[in-house]
Amino acid sequence: MSTQAQSQIKYFWEDLPVGKTLDIGSITVDHDEVIAFATKYDPQPFHLNEEAAAKSMFGKLSASGWHTCAMAMGLMVRGFLHESSSLGSPGLEAVKWLKPVYPGDTLTLKQRIVEARPMKSRPDVGLTRTLWEMFNQHGDQVLMMDGYGMFRRRTPAGSDEPKASE
Repeated sequence: MSTQAQSQIKYFWEDLPVGKTLDIGSITVDHDEVIAFATKYDPQPFHLNEEAAAKSMFGKLSASGWHTCAMAMGLMVRGFLHESSSLGSPGLEAVKWLKPVYPGDTLTLKQRIVEARPMKSRPDVGLTRTLWEMFNQHGDQVLMMDGYGMFRRRTPAGSDEPKASE
């Protein structure tokens, strides 16, 4: 990778030590998007119809959990991954939908690094395990995702422990 390309990246693996937390951003849930997403990907009545939702355990129209994950991913890409040396993800350990998400809710995403290690098979890549935590405007946690990310290392032959850049 050229020095110029490296200078445009804010986060390499070395910048993501265990314990590092980042506020990623916020999004307000749009009513029409809740219905559009559900129509295409999760057509359950409580995601599609106000009357059916009123009779459900949610009491009103609620976003699909998968829509909540998609909103979190959009925030993560725009608020972090576009500034990083991300090489993708080998997967998730867990996804938990902790509270319903409703149109009009404002959701805020935070991430916390809980594990960081160099990849044995690729000395130029480091692996992080990250908790994504999403909260509504009341401070209630609505989503938890636990997963892995692969990031290019600034110095592949460097230290095995990431150092915070801040």
